[in-house]
Amino acid sequence: MNKCLLAIVILFAHFSASAAVILQYHHVSDTTPKSTSITPTQFEAHLQFLKDNQFTVVPLSSVIDKVKQQTPLTDKTVVITFDDAYIDILTNAKPLLDKFNYPFTIFVNPGVIERNSSSNLTWQQLKTMADEGVIIANHGFEHDSLARIPDNMPQQQWLEKQGELLNAAEKMIEEKTGQSWRYFAYPYGEYTPEIQQWVRDNDFIAFSQQSGAVGLNTDLTSIPRFPASMPYDKISSLRDKLNALPFDISLDEYAAKTLFNHKEATSVTIDLVVDDFYKSQLNCYISGLGRQKIKWQGDESFSMTFSKPLPTGRVRSNCTAPSINKPGRYYWYSKPWFVLKEDGSWYPL
Repeated sequence: MNKCLLAIVILFAHFSASAAVILQYHHVSDTTPKSTSITPTQFEAHLQFLKDNQFTVVPLSSVIDKVKQQTPLTDKTVVITFDDAYIDILTNAKPLLDKFNYPFTIFVNPGVIERNSSSNLTWQQLKTMADEGVIIANHGFEHDSLARIPDNMPQQQWLEKQGELLNAAEKMIEEKTGQSWRYFAYPYGEYTPEIQQWVRDNDFIAFSQQSGAVGLNTDLTSIPRFPASMPYDKISSLRDKLNALPFDISLDEYAAKTLFNHKEATSVTIDLVVDDFYKSQLNCYISGLGRQKIKWQGDESFSMTFSKPLPTGRVRSNCTAPSINKPGRYYWYSKPWFVLKEDGSWYPL
């Protein structure tokens, strides 16, 4: 890299240090499964914390438009999202959000809505909320993982089929609510580089389930969202997430892969611009394995050789480093892997 280009990259990295954070919820209820729930009392505590600490809650479209247009993000910006369109979003969450005058987004599965389950919102309820300014976005026609290609089906055929379903879902959302944002949240957070390319080619913006802040360099095919339901619903955990800053990251073709056979992946190399933190203070953890050893390869690349084989299932590495110029705040990046069982089959959903 020549000196002129290096100067441009570092200037841009520093310029984009401000961040937005997207929070992900499912249920707001005392009676639903804890793994996808936050109680109404704790949810209100989250909203009160946002208000008391001068965070600005904006519509999802506000952040996405700024990233697309490369317009500086306003620091301490927060977006609230819900997956799966459960009825308690209306009965328990919305009254609290209205109390604080906070906008929000609901990612819906039209096929599920069509079955008129008592646990899900109806189209009429979604239309009413859409008319009130709630963003209604795409979570797939059904709640099917796009990464799980059926046996004996070519990948291109699978992508074409899923593309048809995704576009059908978008069309139905527009017909029923009057909205078409082309925002798509990956069911189960599972995706592959091939799916990301399809998303890119078909003008969708896609959201994942790995942690991290949003910056101007964020990949619009895998926008991170912080899970904020149990067991990650404590205020101390929320505080750390809201104060996160985005790493400027790039991955080569192998490092960008997400789907691996058991014991196939043994290490990962990540390129980034070291602009506002000390290399010695970068720490990376992998779910199920704990803290990993970091080996720097010059000033702009580090490798992580896994201490043990990655566990089967949805695995994530979280890498963080304290900011020099913004004391008390951390850069945060999360890398997902989807690791098949030893026999090559998918782990349970």
